[in-house]
Amino acid sequence: MQSFRTEIENPIVGKDIIELAEKIRQFKEGKVDEEKFRSLRLARGVYGQRQHGVQMIRIKLPYGKVTSAQLHRIADVADEYSTGRLHITTRQDIQIHYVSLDRTPELWEQLEKDDITLREACGNTVRNITASETAGIDIDEPFDVSPYADATFKFFLRNPISQEMGRKFKIAFSATDKDIALTYIHDLGFIAKIKNGVRGFKVLLAGGLGSQPRHADVLYEFLASDEIIPLTEGVLRVFDRYGERAKRGKARMKFLVKDVGLEAFAKLVDAERKALSQTKVVIDTTEFEVQPIFQNNTIKEVSIDDKKAYEAWEKTNVIPQKQKGLFAIGIRVPLGDFYTAKARLLGDLIKKYAADELRFTLRQNILIRHVREALLPFFYQELNKLGFAKSGYNKLVDITACPGTDTCNLGIASSTGIARELEKVIAEEYQELITTKDITIKISGCMNACGQHNMAEIGFQGMTIKSGNLVAPALQILLGGGILGAGNGRFADKVLKIPSKRGPIALRDILDDFKTNSIVDETFLTYYERQGKRYFYDLLKRLSDSKNLSEADFVDWGHEKPYIKAVGIGECAGVVIDLIETLFLESEEKIENASEAFRNQLYSDSIYHSYAAILNSAKALLLSAEQKTNSHATIINQFDEVFVETKKIILPDTFKTFIYQIQKNTPTATFAERYLRDAVWFLQQLKTYRKEERTHA
Repeated sequence: MQSFRTEIENPIVGKDIIELAEKIRQFKEGKVDEEKFRSLRLARGVYGQRQHGVQMIRIKLPYGKVTSAQLHRIADVADEYSTGRLHITTRQDIQIHYVSLDRTPELWEQLEKDDITLREACGNTVRNITASETAGIDIDEPFDVSPYADATFKFFLRNPISQEMGRKFKIAFSATDKDIALTYIHDLGFIAKIKNGVRGFKVLLAGGLGSQPRHADVLYEFLASDEIIPLTEGVLRVFDRYGERAKRGKARMKFLVKDVGLEAFAKLVDAERKALSQTKVVIDTTEFEVQPIFQNNTIKEVSIDDKKAYEAWEKTNVIPQKQKGLFAIGIRVPLGDFYTAKARLLGDLIKKYAADELRFTLRQNILIRHVREALLPFFYQELNKLGFAKSGYNKLVDITACPGTDTCNLGIASSTGIARELEKVIAEEYQELITTKDITIKISGCMNACGQHNMAEIGFQGMTIKSGNLVAPALQILLGGGILGAGNGRFADKVLKIPSKRGPIALRDILDDFKTNSIVDETFLTYYERQGKRYFYDLLKRLSDSKNLSEADFVDWGHEKPYIKAVGIGECAGVVIDLIETLFLESEEKIENASEAFRNQLYSDSIYHSYAAILNSAKALLLSAEQKTNSHATIINQFDEVFVETKKIILPDTFKTFIYQIQKNTPTATFAERYLRDAVWFLQQLKTYRKEERTHA
């Protein structure tokens, strides 16, 4: 593999891309441990997929915002390096699949030409920061949360405190108390508020889905907007230090807060105040306050042939904006999948006739913003040509689903196959509910809840079911989840498990019962709570019998061959290498990063790189002594017990005092320089110790 050169003008981005290319080369030569390479690769949006030898690339699009030029660039990249299919995620990202690992650096370089990044789209980092897709245009919003989401994204991108955490960290901004950004299931959630004329947010902490969903706690009823970035930095510092690292299933923020308690966690965050890079961050909103600019002021007169279809579309897909005379148009994108040819035409349309902006949504859809009322029929006509004028945006027929066994290593059963079948059932048999009921149906291929199945009114989770010695694909049915508003939500109840091929029958039973027995204007959630879990268990129980399955029951949706439960194949491990030496090399890299940050007068960044180098060096020596390294806090305590108290390593004081200088000092040039010297000295001490130990072994 030849050395990669980049033409990117931004030196920080260029260095990042070159580093990815270099690490790919080193990995293939067996010079980088597989786990460490995976960590670096994921933090750059490169994710191994179920099929051997190819990657899924996740493109990070803060709060889902995309311009025409960016959409064209994404389409060009998808055609050049992938299959031309674009997938919208439930975090407002775009994914493309079947990409060669070797070509990922040049793919990234092409995207950066239009200011699009892969950085920290995956991995144990701050993931894409999401927001209400209606932010900035919502009639009910106190203010536009977009600039606050944007500033938070920029502040933590490449920030050393959030590069190698125990697990991923998710942040969301909701424009109103309707909470369509789902703050209650996030590690940190912000809901816009105004108090005494001051902009701020209700702050929620430590929510999550997965196999053990947890409702977020309220950390602040109101926090001024200039304090949200310092708060987030403090929370991330605590999570990085105390979060579980050995047991992946317990490594999320929700488990840490559950273990230590909200009050104790808040005290840990408060203890970080002195170390923060800034105590207040005033966010400039002027860029987001300009009036929409239209390239073409011509009003296109069109004649609508199917008036009934247009009226249904207008009822479900057109949203009045707070800007007088302007409307947003929702595009329902089944399963979030669309292709590059349509993406380019859509990009041309928004550039010429809207204000050159769309947003991808949390329900895997597209929202066009700033459309003049007189152009609504024209947009309907043009979108119809693209197959983008289906009514039912954010309605019953608008099903959310993760990729499941199509491409994901963790998928147990097909999400997309059953989703297509259920959409067909609704479109053909329940037309009257499409325009009247906001019932969400969400599907995940496994317990990890990428399809958010456990917070929907009707959820399905991919599983398996046994029949004799055979295994068939199955669906866990969950009912009664939903958004309650103001940062509150309800997680769905697990009702029962059925063979996957009976999913359409189950949906018919649920919807028929709702149509027959619900009270006028009653929501599905209210109806479910009134009837109770046992009622629906009895309603569906006959479908759970797995004794007499047919041959078709053993074939998953969208497949022709009998079902086999399997996980995808990861990359090869390469040759066995010295993990301890690899960690020492990483410490040297962190010291280089600290030195570079110091030269650029980024003292807070330099200090955190030095901290990471000291911590990493200690971890290396502990692993050589076969000690546990579950969290940074554990490493710090263990190093004192194993090496300092036994006088194997001589320090001026305890290791805890030595490393926690980071907490006791403000981020000045003087301290940054001293702490960097400490990191260099400490690494040398440990390398010398290990060399002597191996010599005498």
